[in-house]
Amino acid sequence: MAGFGWKLHGDGKSLAPGEVVRPDERLTWGRTAGLGAQHVVSMIGACFVAPVLMGLDANLAVMASGVATILFLLITRGRIPSYLGSSLSFIGVAAVIKSQGGDAATLTGALLAVGAVLLLCGAVIRAAGARIIHAVLPPVVTGAVVMLIGFNLAPVTAGTYWPQDQWTSLLTMVFTGFALVVLRGFWSRIAIFLGLAFGYAVSWVLDRTLGKIHSLAGGAEKVDHWRLDLSGVAKADWIGLPSFHAPSFSLSAVLVALPVVIALIAENAGHVKAVGEMTGDPLDDELGTAIMADGAATMLATSAGGPATTTYAENIGVMAATRVYSTAAYWCAAGFAILFGLCPKFGAVVAAIPGGVLGGITVILYGMIGLLGAQIWIRSRVDLSNPLNLVPVAAGLIVAIGDVSLSFTDDFELSGIALGTLIVVIGHHALRVLAPAHMRDEPALAEPGDAGYDRGRTEKS
Repeated sequence: MAGFGWKLHGDGKSLAPGEVVRPDERLTWGRTAGLGAQHVVSMIGACFVAPVLMGLDANLAVMASGVATILFLLITRGRIPSYLGSSLSFIGVAAVIKSQGGDAATLTGALLAVGAVLLLCGAVIRAAGARIIHAVLPPVVTGAVVMLIGFNLAPVTAGTYWPQDQWTSLLTMVFTGFALVVLRGFWSRIAIFLGLAFGYAVSWVLDRTLGKIHSLAGGAEKVDHWRLDLSGVAKADWIGLPSFHAPSFSLSAVLVALPVVIALIAENAGHVKAVGEMTGDPLDDELGTAIMADGAATMLATSAGGPATTTYAENIGVMAATRVYSTAAYWCAAGFAILFGLCPKFGAVVAAIPGGVLGGITVILYGMIGLLGAQIWIRSRVDLSNPLNLVPVAAGLIVAIGDVSLSFTDDFELSGIALGTLIVVIGHHALRVLAPAHMRDEPALAEPGDAGYDRGRTEKS
């Protein structure tokens, strides 16, 4: 199969100035395995934060990320070096589904449906050409949807995590912000992981020095509890299978999750464009295939009870720093991730992350997800003084952030992310038909895969 007969680059040990290791090349297998391990370390912080915040099994999420990455590499024929980790875009969806009485199976059923839609979108884009994205989802719409997905999560931090231990949340937030801004190179790419480790240590120290804390802890009333409870870690086995479960399907849950398809398309487009620019191999013709592969990987992961997947920007950072774009390194990374997934003790450590620590992390993380929408607007030169852009975006954002609902029957309503997305998408295109010519005549915006579509996920860079 094309793309998997890796050629040894030079002597396999070093790169001359300006050289890169292309996707169909590799270094020695020892160095390639080491690079694979580095990819796992870079992605693992965000990869297990997502399932923890969504109430899914962290071991299964990490294992699924490895299997999903292998499937992605096979479908794209080794042309696109990429790691598929747990998508953070569905955290708000998980909170909404849980508030509606749904469980983990309901959530994964909704995510599986999203994967199927994403696969179909990829097939359409592959057949019709990448420019269809620009026509249906211009940057003003894509940016707004990404923004409302992030900002809709604010109540989760404010009402669930931060109140569990406000001082640990504050310290974790400050340290994580420091790590993201001040640290350089590899350390900056694992800043979220370092923030989690710091918060873990702070919680342990406070438990030993101050004793139990009296605060919210998974319920509506304040109780005395340890910040860091490691009892589950001691009981967990070193080797074992993760907790699989079958998905179940609910129309209301699927409708809540579907708007995230827009964000996933934008993420994949940005990734494909970034990799093409770094390797010097334009990959616009592969955009539809990449989106199809992500959709198929999401369906595979969620069918076993794992989270949805998406391309990871941390790994773009690793490639940019090392100048090694070999897909062989990603095969090694996938293998390491699968092995991690077979260690229940690792999952127990992840599950023990204190709520206060998650409060500090999510303050930054959720805000960054939202502001990525603003980055899309800025890079695509979206004119928000134009009422055609301003009106649907303003209405959709307030509806999503305020979790406004619209009831159709006693059993069916749209709210939050789903309703806000519909207002932005339908509102923009409907108003565009009715708007005067001078509002429709705007400067050329970013083409599919250009900087405007690059998610630039700084929380994972």
